[in-house]
Amino acid sequence: MSADGAFRFAVRVKPGARRDAVGGRWDADPAPALRVSVTAAAVEGKANEAVRQAVAKAFGMSRQHVRLVSGERSRNKLIELDPAPPGAASRLAGLLNERGS
Repeated sequence: MSADGAFRFAVRVKPGARRDAVGGRWDADPAPALRVSVTAAAVEGKANEAVRQAVAKAFGMSRQHVRLVSGERSRNKLIELDPAPPGAASRLAGLLNERGS
């Protein structure tokens, strides 16, 4: 968590999935990324918006507080929750340990 109250973490996106799902670990360097599957296709920003919605739901917050920091055209993205909801780090840890889709 940063000093300004924001919380950042890496995600690995699977666009065009059978269903929207958040959970599981993608082993990346330097830290693992959270797996996020969305049914939206990776065209015209639709998958990015679906990722924001899915992450917001998983953390119990509004989509407007979920920002894509980097990776707009990549499966590997950096997400920021601002302001971070209470317990964001423990929620992320729990999601990373879930079985992904």
